[in-house]
Formats: sequence, C-alpha cells, structure tokens
Amino acid sequence: MPCVRLPFYYGWLLVATAFITMGIGVNARTAFSLLFPPILGEFGWDRGVTAGAFSFGFLVSAVFSPLLGRLVDRRGPRLMVEMGVGLVGLGLLLATLVSRPWHLYLTLGVLVGGGSVCLAYSGHALFLPHWFVRRRGLAISLAFSGVGVGSIVLLPWVQVIIAGSGWRQACVALAIVVLVVLAPLNLMLRRRPEDLGLLPDGDAAPRDARAGAHADNVMDPAWVAVDWTLPRALRTTRFWWVVVAYFCGLFSWYAVQVHQTKYLTEIGFSPTLAAWALGLVSLAGIPGQVILGHVSDRVGREWVWTLGSLGFALCFALLLLMQQAPTPLLLYSMVAAQGALGYGLTSVFGAIPAEIFQGRQQATIFGTINLAAIGGGAVGPWLTGALHDVTGSYVLAFWIAIGCSAVSAGSIWLAAPRKVRAVAGRIPRRAT
Repeated sequence: MPCVRLPFYYGWLLVATAFITMGIGVNARTAFSLLFPPILGEFGWDRGVTAGAFSFGFLVSAVFSPLLGRLVDRRGPRLMVEMGVGLVGLGLLLATLVSRPWHLYLTLGVLVGGGSVCLAYSGHALFLPHWFVRRRGLAISLAFSGVGVGSIVLLPWVQVIIAGSGWRQACVALAIVVLVVLAPLNLMLRRRPEDLGLLPDGDAAPRDARAGAHADNVMDPAWVAVDWTLPRALRTTRFWWVVVAYFCGLFSWYAVQVHQTKYLTEIGFSPTLAAWALGLVSLAGIPGQVILGHVSDRVGREWVWTLGSLGFALCFALLLLMQQAPTPLLLYSMVAAQGALGYGLTSVFGAIPAEIFQGRQQATIFGTINLAAIGGGAVGPWLTGALHDVTGSYVLAFWIAIGCSAVSAGSIWLAAPRKVRAVAGRIPRRAT
C-alpha cells in the first residue's frame, strides 16, 4: 500500500514545499523594503530612482513571464523554480558590490526581483492549481501562507543584521538561506497529478474515466469545450478583464509593500516598529489567506477578490489618516486590513485563470496574464516614489492606489469565473 498512499499525499507534499519556498523566496524580495532606507542613507540617491530598482526587476520579469508559463507547460515547474533560486541567491551576493544605481537595478532589481517571481505567487500559480479542484482555494492559500510565517521569522532577523552589521551582510546571510534550503528542496517538483497516474485532489481513477472527472462543476459547457490556446484566449473579453484586475491589484499591493517602512518612519514610528509592522502584515495574512481560500471554495472567487481589494483600499486610507495621527491603533488596523484581507488575493490568484482557461496551455495563458500582474507590481512602487519626489508626499499616490483597488474588484466580477466553473460549495445549487 505505500506505493498507493505516497501519490495520494503528493499534492499536499507539494503544498508544504511551496509553503517553505515562498516563505523564503518571497521575503527575499520583500526585504528590499528594509534595505531601502540604509541604501538611501548611504548613497543619497533620489527616492524614485532607488525604488525604481524594485520596479525595474518586476518589469524585466514581466517580459519573460509568458515564457515561464510555456516552460512549465513543456518542462514542468522544477527547472523554473531552481532557476529562480540561483538568480535570487546570486543577486543578493552581488548586491554587496553595489556602488552605482545601475548596480542596484541589476542585482536587487533584475536578479532578485525578477528571479523571485519563479519562487513566488506567480510561479507556483502556474502548476499548483493542477493538483486540486474541490479544495483548490484552500490548498493554494495554505501554500501561499508560508509567506507570512517567513516574514515574521526572516524580516525582523534581517533588520537585526542591518542594524548590527549593515545591509550588505544582511544580503549575504539571506543569500545563504535561499541557496542552502531551497535548491535541494525543490528537486521533487512535478507539474500535474497525471504524471503519477492520479487525478486532482488525490483521486485515483482508470485512465478512460479521467475525461469526465469534475465535470459536475462546469457551468458553461460550450466555453469549457474549447481547446484554450493563448491566441484564442487573447480574443476573449474575459481574458482582458482578468488582465485589468491583476494589474490594478498588484499595483496597490506593491506600492504599499515597498514604501510602507519608509513612510512609517517618516511619520514618527521607529525603524524597528516599522520593520515589525511589515512582518506582521504577512503574519496577519496567514489566517486571512487560509480562511478566505476556504471561503472561496464555498462562495466563489469573485467575493474573495473583492474582499482582498477592499483590504488594500482600507490600508491606504488608514495610512493617510496616520499622517495626522500616527497612533498604534491605526497602525495595527492598517496591518490587519492589508494582511488579513488584502493578502487574501493570493488564495484565488492562481484559481481564477485556471478555472476560466483550463487546458493544455493553461500555464502559458496564465504566464501572459501574469505579464499584467507583474507590470502592476512594477509600476506601483515606481509611480508612488516618483509622485513623492514631485509632490513631497504620498497623498496623491495613495489615492491612486485606492482607485486601482476599486477597479480591480469590479473587473474580476466582469471576468466572471463563476459562470465558467462553479466552486465546490456552489455545485449543489445548480439547476437540474
């Protein structure tokens, strides 16, 4: 029986691997927010120029995002993830040699920011949805919640190293963790359950029964019957509504993530408390992601995306209020809104494209959609920093981010994944 039980649990083993990988890989990128103030202090570069390194890395990774999807479709996820581990580790080590802005753009920007996409939400969303249908939201949210655990462990540790030994030593320490832990861990990745003779959710079935598996959740048979390729997807309005939703959602997400630490210290909070706030956001995201992921399996992906967008809108509104009254109550309310609600976007980030465009080129289509998501993540930090340089404050930039959150929520309802495939909690409600 061991040969039967091991494949049954293989999907959840991949979830655990993703949990660790994202806990380290995503926070290696998030640490830019902690490195940002000492780099500014050492070199005296413009804030927009310095924050632009993070944005530039996202833009470069956006260009290659469709190729990552194609790579996963053809070769599986292992090559992609191991490539990301190597790029992030190398970028952190080379960052210690920075002396010019373009050095920063190449190391913490292209190598770390770009390479981490292979280890982050986008990379794992290319293959994890294949392994689950009934519990897709829950499984993905559990995997992605590793970011919160990693943040509360890694980010304060990185801040301690920065305070005691400098930001360069922090880069070296983080690089060692990335290379030593993640390189061997991800050697066991597989793309689809069919590679092990299984169905999603660990189900076992004869080969000739697989075509009809999970057909009971199909709401639009004509749509599902299409062999979705990238050119066909590009000709649909659903594709472009998802593009708008993901661009605007990631714009808001990374605008606050990159600038939050600097903003909080400027309005009166200590650097240590600001660093803890950054970590607590992801910590608050752990129960938020898991609960909202489970909820999305019951009520639908649109509702959870809307709650996540609301979380970021509230986050920016509270940051604006803190400019006049920087109180602990407002700070922790902002942390809760951003983490417990905002980070819930991740629990449906991979599920929405998978349910609309499921098929043999699913990763390629998602990789192209991710081009817009990464583009939003790139533009958000750069524009926020540039507007601060021009206006002398974050007020206009934060209002723009609130507007982007509203547009993102509305767009996902227009994409309507619920009209293509019903989530498990909605299947019994179908009319017969």
